[in-house]
Amino acid sequence: MSLAPRAVLVHRRTEYEELLARHGTHGQAAFFLSSRGRSIDEVARRHDRAQRALREVAAAVPLTWRSTRVERADLDRFLFGPEDVVVVVGQDGLVANTAKYLRGQPVVGIDTDPGRNPGILVRHRSTDAAALLGAATAAGGRAEELTMVEAVADDTQRLVALNEIYLGPPGHQTARYRLGPDGEEGPGEPQASSGVLVGTGTGATGWLRSLWLERGSTAGLPAPCDRRLLWFVREAWPSPATGTTRVAGELGRGQGLRLTVESDRIVVFGDGMEADALELTWGQSIRLGIAETSLRLVT
Repeated sequence: MSLAPRAVLVHRRTEYEELLARHGTHGQAAFFLSSRGRSIDEVARRHDRAQRALREVAAAVPLTWRSTRVERADLDRFLFGPEDVVVVVGQDGLVANTAKYLRGQPVVGIDTDPGRNPGILVRHRSTDAAALLGAATAAGGRAEELTMVEAVADDTQRLVALNEIYLGPPGHQTARYRLGPDGEEGPGEPQASSGVLVGTGTGATGWLRSLWLERGSTAGLPAPCDRRLLWFVREAWPSPATGTTRVAGELGRGQGLRLTVESDRIVVFGDGMEADALELTWGQSIRLGIAETSLRLVT
C-alpha cells in the first residue's frame, strides 16, 4: 500500500522570535531596538504575516494527507521521504537551504512578505497553497527542474547546493591546493587563494554574479534550468610556487573540476550553510560538477 502524500512545511524563526529568545519579553526587545533607532512594530508585523501564512498553508493541506513542520535549524536532522511535498514558507534563501536535503521531491515556494523578498524561488502566496499542493501531486503537473551543483570527495563525502558551493579556508588564512579539470593527467595547477566558488544559474543572481561582474567575464551567465555551471577562483596569488592561469571556467554535462588539498584544512559548504560543511585535509581531493538530482520547483 502506498503512503498518502505528506506535506512538509519548512519555515524559519522570525526576527521577532529571535529577539524574544534573546531578550525575554516584548518590552525588553522593543527597548533594545529603540536604543538603536529601530521600532519593533514593523518586526512584529512581519512576524504576524509569517505566522498567518503558515496557518493558511497548514489549513490548505488535504485532510487525507499527512503533514509536519520543520524549522530551518533542524533541516540537517530531518528525514525527507519520497512521498513528501515540501512547502517552503518564507524567503528565497530558505528554498536553497532546503534543496540540498531533497532527492527530487516537489517544492512549493510561499512568499510570506511580498515586496520585501525578490520572489525568485518563493513565487506564490499562501492563498494559492491548495491549488499548488494539488498540482504538485497531479500527473503532468508543471514544475521547473533547477540545476544543482555537487561536490564529491575521495572519501565519499557528498554535498549538493542550489546556488553555489564554496571551497576555502575556514578563517582568513590562504587556501593552498591544486586545481584542474577532472580526468586530466597530472596533479593540476598549484594555487594559493581565498577559495573557489562554483555556481548555478539560480546562483547567478547572487554571489556568482558578483564575481562574474568583478572579473568582467565574457562567459554568459547560465539560466536556472541550464545544465551549466560557472566557477571562479577568488583572489589567486601568483608566486614562484603558485599559478593563476586557471581562475575561471565553465562546466557542462559530464565535466568536472578537481581540487586537491595542500593545506591543513579546507571547508566545503553550499548556499551559506557553514554549519553543515565538509572538511578536507592534506592530500584529499574533491570533484565538482552538475548534480544528478535537481530541484523540482512547482510553478
